[in-house]
Amino acid sequence: MESLNQTLFLWLNAPEHPGALTLMVAISLAEWFIWTVPLLIGIGWLRGSENTRKTMLVATASGLLGLLINQVIGLAWSHPRPFMIGLGHTLIPHVADSSFPSDHLTLWWAVAFSLMLQRGPRIAGIGLALLGIPIAWARVYLGVHFPLDMFGAAAVAAISSWLTLREVRWYLEPSYRLASGIHHRIFGRLIALGWVRE
Repeated sequence: MESLNQTLFLWLNAPEHPGALTLMVAISLAEWFIWTVPLLIGIGWLRGSENTRKTMLVATASGLLGLLINQVIGLAWSHPRPFMIGLGHTLIPHVADSSFPSDHLTLWWAVAFSLMLQRGPRIAGIGLALLGIPIAWARVYLGVHFPLDMFGAAAVAAISSWLTLREVRWYLEPSYRLASGIHHRIFGRLIALGWVRE
């Protein structure tokens, strides 16, 4: 399996001197698109109904659980990144920690899968899930992940989104009350002006 992982990596990894446009697109996908997740959740919370806000909380819980599962996996089994074993070309800096599964894609897909499993924003979830594929390519292309790290991320994301939806009765209402209290405290003036939804 490791031999296949490395072979696929070398097939997808960037050449030593990639084209400027391809490099720019890959870096944008790999490093900047992740900010779409908190932006989407923030907009959904600030402008959405109570149901939308609860959907965003479940998606947030899914992402956080996925990252927690990744930490446990990384502690139990530390898998080196390609540059840690001198494989391929690395075109962006990255800390030398465990590569499996990808935190980036776990967070992305955990939120996407959560939205897909819930009633309201399924189209947004499908769009995010599909956009995760070029992000996964970019992380491998730039040399910071192996292909199997992405399959691991998808598996963890699927588990975390399923678990957080299955156990929603245990945490959603208290977390919604807490988040609503913080929301009113921070945005009280903007709510009064009608710029932010109550």
